[in-house]
Amino acid sequence: MRLAGKRALVTGGASGFGAGIVRKFLVEGAHVAIADINLEAASTMAAELGDNVIAIGVNVADNDSVAAMAADVLDRFGGLDVLVNNAGITHLPAPLEEVSEEDFDRVLAVNVKSVYLTARHFVPEMKRNGLGAILNVASTAGVSPRPRLNWYNCSKGWMITATKTMAVELAPSGIRVNAINPVAGETPLLKSFMGEDTPEIRAKFLSTIPIGRFSTPEDMGNAACFLCSDEAAMITGVAMEVDGGRCI
Repeated sequence: MRLAGKRALVTGGASGFGAGIVRKFLVEGAHVAIADINLEAASTMAAELGDNVIAIGVNVADNDSVAAMAADVLDRFGGLDVLVNNAGITHLPAPLEEVSEEDFDRVLAVNVKSVYLTARHFVPEMKRNGLGAILNVASTAGVSPRPRLNWYNCSKGWMITATKTMAVELAPSGIRVNAINPVAGETPLLKSFMGEDTPEIRAKFLSTIPIGRFSTPEDMGNAACFLCSDEAAMITGVAMEVDGGRCI
């Protein structure tokens, strides 16, 4: 029960890595808000998981939507101890000059602007309480970029730098900020990363991961739980690679 009594919010929590984090947090004693653009999926998951979880619909790239989510969470939970910025998207693999402006704007809005917006609406409450843990779900793409995922790579590199600068600024307020860098995983985004899901392309991706498998939602839940728990009280500004050796 490493998160007993903690109040947590996970964006993009209704699927993929986010769902793994939600489930782990609940097992470890937290009360969790699943925030997702797919409110139906979040509500179904919340109904399945019991009394210590709530579902909230949100567009993390829109200020008014994030503000409404924050007001709802703070009202229902009475505060927030753990914020997980997990929501993310990618563009399809393509030469960098061929990615459309629409896709570029969408990737930056969801992967980058969302971190700014959640900070804007939750950090003041954490500062008033003098404590908090923020976890940004970045990617190995921000450390060891793959070709043709160019602007997605850049967005995750931004998130890693944001993690470090947030950690430096917020440490005196008792707020820790860390990131995890997953390798490609068995999530709804996997097909988008690969372009198409074939045995040959899977083998190509797996050949770059020394442990020999994709990451799982459970892997991310375990890493997130540690970094957001009091066991990691001296850890801030870290971008932990949870990647089976991909970035070695």
